[in-house]
Amino acid sequence: MRERLLAAEQVVGFVWREGALHVLDQRRLPGEQVWHACHSVSAVVEMLAGGALQGAAARVICGAYALVLGARQRADEGGDWYAGLQVDASRLAEAGLHALECERLLLRMHERLARSRPGAQPLEVMEDEAHGIHQRDREASLVMAQLGVELIRGFQGNSQNLLSIGCAGALTSGGFGTALAVIRAARLEGLLERCYLGESRPLLQGARLAAWELREEGIAVALSADAALAHLMKDRGITWAIVGAERIAANGDVLGLIGTYQLAVAAMHHGVRLMVVAPSAVIDLQAESGEECFHELGHAPLAYPQSERVAGVDEIEPQFDVTPADLVDFVVTEKGVIERPDAAKIAQLMSRKRLH
Repeated sequence: MRERLLAAEQVVGFVWREGALHVLDQRRLPGEQVWHACHSVSAVVEMLAGGALQGAAARVICGAYALVLGARQRADEGGDWYAGLQVDASRLAEAGLHALECERLLLRMHERLARSRPGAQPLEVMEDEAHGIHQRDREASLVMAQLGVELIRGFQGNSQNLLSIGCAGALTSGGFGTALAVIRAARLEGLLERCYLGESRPLLQGARLAAWELREEGIAVALSADAALAHLMKDRGITWAIVGAERIAANGDVLGLIGTYQLAVAAMHHGVRLMVVAPSAVIDLQAESGEECFHELGHAPLAYPQSERVAGVDEIEPQFDVTPADLVDFVVTEKGVIERPDAAKIAQLMSRKRLH
């Protein structure tokens, strides 16, 4: 499966090439494919803050490359590049990289520099670590794709209709994605009849990004209004709803794109299995439950034209919602699969080593 997914890869959201980070502007999709070459931290910050670069994994990886760019610029100017790492990390946090992700990223860079061999060039060590973070995310996606498709095969064993919301794919990760990686794998294994997508208001990630991404991969897609997804479950023989996650609490509650909660409720009513696909890095053991700890539900700009907006409203909230663990059938990570997640199962999962 790994080799087949690699061979079929068509879509990437960013690339590191010739010492610069090149970002595909998600704001311009699907109409245009516009790439921006980022040669500085400021350029990456602009991409993050402006919404050109979305997805938790993509933000972390691009944040790692941004720290490399900042260190290189300070070194060229004769400044204190090491002290500047904290400054640059703070700028990335202000632009939208989650504070916890910034802390982890900075810690990885410091630890890698501390254990580098004598005589090694620090900036080369940092660049190598950024490449490592990128590659580990890709490998994790491949493992999750395999685990997810095994669940789908075990449920029915033939071609099925799958459903997703948002864009948990290659555009929002280091490659392949989470939920969309499973859907890609299902197609390669002959297990996918059709993928149904919600529009994913207010940013239209489903309509603008996920639908485009899957069509680029040659996958049959049907797009529906978010309000129609429960009807699809009743009428179209949907077997699985497959979604990503921004964060997962210690008890298995899921912080996801707005609409995940109502999708989970509808799935339980219609006997559709809910699969949450996410790297273990999004599991926050310090958050005992999502209902109590995930209060940063955010807001987002409306994606439709100014002429279609109601009463001058420019933003909508919340951008995310919390799905209780008892509505989740499976959590799939690169460390393994949990059925019916709870605190004990999450803790056991996090104690494991990665499967790849």
